[in-house]
Amino acid sequence: MSAPNTKQIKLDEAEMQKAFEVIGDVQNEIDRLNEQASEEILQVEQKFNKLRQPNYKKRSDLISKIPSFWISVFLNHPQLSGHLDQNDENILQYLKRVDVEEHDDIKSGYRIKFTFESNPYFDNDVIVKEISVSESSETTCKSTTIRWKNESKNGQSASSSGKKSDGETRKRAHDTENNNDHGAFMSWFTDTNGEGSNEEFGEIIKDDIFVNPLQYYLAATTNDEEEGSGGENDEEDDLEEKDDDQE
Repeated sequence: MSAPNTKQIKLDEAEMQKAFEVIGDVQNEIDRLNEQASEEILQVEQKFNKLRQPNYKKRSDLISKIPSFWISVFLNHPQLSGHLDQNDENILQYLKRVDVEEHDDIKSGYRIKFTFESNPYFDNDVIVKEISVSESSETTCKSTTIRWKNESKNGQSASSSGKKSDGETRKRAHDTENNNDHGAFMSWFTDTNGEGSNEEFGEIIKDDIFVNPLQYYLAATTNDEEEGSGGENDEEDDLEEKDDDQE
């Protein structure tokens, strides 16, 4: 058995070391280009974010005229719906407008404005939650103080209301888990310390729901139509069976 060629091994190690150095230089250039791309993409996004604003406003104006639009959207969203309980439904049925406003530097945060009809739970017409991100990536948030109505005086809390929503009779397992008398949505809204379990609400509303709320509203309509057509088919099947029995 011949001895290993130590000279060749040392030569290979030197070549590998040189290759690693070159790879490191190339990777640094790739990272530089990626960072440059991110900055330019951000500038483009900021430009088009401003261009979208008139369309967002027009859409919000139209949506505000559709009864129960936003509660239908929230209840049909696959992530949010699992967190919402009866208290949420009773409050959100009065929600008529949602507007998202990103900061001029969109990396630094955003605010979400919720406009409500007159309701038996609080006096505010508009409530706002704002999330800010510092240069050191520290996140802070603040929200409008809710002026809750005197529940002992009017005899109502979020668990009882004179106005009924289509989904009011819906029962979720989460109902018994949520200890906030006003529901998970208000628990998220009033939490400014990030200590709640629903921190993702803001990102979901900003990045998913607000982008295209109509798809989630139409999901409810589609489901209703499918259930209706299913009932018609069942009746047709029953009639066919009766005809067969008579023959």
